[in-house]
Amino acid sequence: MSIRKILFLLVVVTLAVISAVDKAAAQSAVPDEVLNRVVAQEQALTKELAQYTPLVETYLQNLEPNEDLGTIPRSDNYFLGKVNLANGVSRNSFFSERGLTQSLLSGLHSVKYVPEGFAQMIIMDTSRFDRDHYGFEYIRRECLGEVRCIVFDVTPKVANMSGAFLGRIWVEDQDYHVVRFNGTYTNPGSSKVYFHFDSWRQEMGPHHWLPSYVYSEDSNRPHIPTSKGLHFKAQTRIWGYGPRHLGSENEFTSLTVDSGAVVDHGDVVEESSPVLSQRAWDREAEQNVLQRLEKAGLLAPQGAVDKVLETVVNNLAAANELAIEPDVHCRILLTSPLESFTVGHTIIVSRGLIDVLPDEASLAMILAHELGHIASGHRLDSKYGFSDRMVFEDFEAFHNVFIKRDDREEKQADQKGIEFLRNSPYKDHLASAALFLRALSERSKRLPNLLNGTMGNRLAAKGETLRMPELMQAAPTLELNRIDQIAALPLGARVRVDPWNNTIELMKTKPVHLISAGEKLQFEIAPIHLYLTRQNDEAKTAGKNQ
Repeated sequence: MSIRKILFLLVVVTLAVISAVDKAAAQSAVPDEVLNRVVAQEQALTKELAQYTPLVETYLQNLEPNEDLGTIPRSDNYFLGKVNLANGVSRNSFFSERGLTQSLLSGLHSVKYVPEGFAQMIIMDTSRFDRDHYGFEYIRRECLGEVRCIVFDVTPKVANMSGAFLGRIWVEDQDYHVVRFNGTYTNPGSSKVYFHFDSWRQEMGPHHWLPSYVYSEDSNRPHIPTSKGLHFKAQTRIWGYGPRHLGSENEFTSLTVDSGAVVDHGDVVEESSPVLSQRAWDREAEQNVLQRLEKAGLLAPQGAVDKVLETVVNNLAAANELAIEPDVHCRILLTSPLESFTVGHTIIVSRGLIDVLPDEASLAMILAHELGHIASGHRLDSKYGFSDRMVFEDFEAFHNVFIKRDDREEKQADQKGIEFLRNSPYKDHLASAALFLRALSERSKRLPNLLNGTMGNRLAAKGETLRMPELMQAAPTLELNRIDQIAALPLGARVRVDPWNNTIELMKTKPVHLISAGEKLQFEIAPIHLYLTRQNDEAKTAGKNQ
């Protein structure tokens, strides 16, 4: 053997020894007190979660191979409920679960997606997470955004522990809360199928980390005989932990009583006309519905994103010389299904729809249709002016508030909306909006649950565009394998939700050069990778008190 080869082998062996020594030193440098605090914090969180009943939404796409894109969705599932962790994991669903039981595999085997199973992924182990049942191995230090973390691999010590967590955890290095865990649950001898998941938590108050997102993905389970194979990805969102106060808390305490003498203005005071009385009644019905949806955790509080949408509405109204009273406002529904609808003079657009719209012209198309409803005089049922109709459980909201429009009203809104667009600043940019509709139509057979609005009308169904089909006729050819043609964005591309107080903001992301057409992910779920931050003391206290 040459001297050069001998020296090379010595260097390799030396580096291996150094690596092993460094790892052993790092492991020994993690004091028992750190692991004890990690365990104590996780046990405390499990107990704390029992006091909350947040909303938990899971959207899932079953995948199949595609020659040009790698994989594409072939079907989907959607679950939305309020989770109660006081005794295990239980849910109250907002509607009959669409696609709850679905056979994915051939022959006698099937997989059932259980909503509680996805909700369970926010906790590692509800009762056994301690050092007697789990072993911890130090891996490295790593930053998740601005939060420095210690990374451990976690394995069950006890044999045949069904449902035990197996994977990796990220522990923030100040108070030793687990802020991320990635892995699966063990299932020795169990008929249950546990999927792989990546679960994230966010700081929502002083030293207060709570679950916020879970990404799950699995494929080709070897123990399940199948011709198609199991391949899916899912995203679970959790929000609505904090108390939901409608309006300002100090409105009542800031009231003042004028004790001055009553002045008779005589003829200056006018009785309300029948038209104004009807408008006031309609407005009361509108406010009742909006307040109830916000209280249920379905509607985001009023904020900056509403103003962005209202700017587009004002552009449309000004260009078409519309004089609508009272003014038109916009609000955001916090759910993933793609939908928009009107509640009186308020246009509501779902978070999921804002996520996937590729540009402002496409947003203008959605808002123009809804503005068409308002300009055509399509009213909210005035029965909602009676406040007793708003007395129902949160998860009954979709059964007690009916918003959908009939075909005649939808066609009228389409005609008005197209007229508004053609007279607007967006008239020269409608090709992208039309292409978005074409992409919706192409995916509608595969993603019925994404396009089945919780409250509004469908945008497309069964390969047919239901929203502004006349506009789609001018759309360019949809070429899925072209990198430079972006017809729609992935879910989660634009809107960030604060899980504590349900406020939203538009995300700031850098443009990314795509490597392949498969990275376009239009209407698709993508893995979650949060940029974790710590709040300053004032922000923490304010957020916790909201």
